[in-house]
Amino acid sequence: MKYRLILLLVSLFMLPGMQAGAEEVRELSWDDLIPASLNFDDPFEKLTDAQIYNLGTVAQYREKQANKEETSDPTKAYYDEALAELKAEDIDVDGLLAIREEITEKRRARGQKANAELNGKNIRIPGYLLPLEFEDKKVVEFLLVPWVGACIHTPPPPANQVVHVKLDKGFDIGENMYTPVWVNGVIKTERNNPELSFVDGKQNIDVSYVMQADGVELYKE
Repeated sequence: MKYRLILLLVSLFMLPGMQAGAEEVRELSWDDLIPASLNFDDPFEKLTDAQIYNLGTVAQYREKQANKEETSDPTKAYYDEALAELKAEDIDVDGLLAIREEITEKRRARGQKANAELNGKNIRIPGYLLPLEFEDKKVVEFLLVPWVGACIHTPPPPANQVVHVKLDKGFDIGENMYTPVWVNGVIKTERNNPELSFVDGKQNIDVSYVMQADGVELYKE
């Protein structure tokens, strides 16, 4: 009876520690990598592509006027047309142009800073694999990005939307260069700029996260 009581007490003291050590794997979306404190209402995101184009036409013309640069009659006609279309759609042209530098700075900060709450956490995240280094024809180092063709066919995502992943056991991507995968492992907030090779050159990519992967598997919903 005495020994049974001792064993019971030992198990009671060990249980909380065992539970604390078994950290649950957190499944992340790419939005989770952006600090919540940096989220803001971006009025430009509500505009259509056509409205953005017209707003740019207005801004460019007004800047030339302010700098006393010569403008041609067709340029003035494009300005008048763009301004008329924006006003017909109830777009606050003057208000938007007045805050565009502020919004640009907020976007820059939102795209660079890592989410400190994720540092050292065991996570799982989906994305597209861009190989950096191979061993025995298997990928052992890669960039994980949120959309297909990022850094290759489109400009690089913001730094906090790229994860620099390393794994001890290589992953076979087969013939698919833009492989969608799930990646499991410990993520850390660490800035670096690994070099990504292209067919026609190389480019250093700004990254806000690094990850030591425990496992990589083909993406399945």
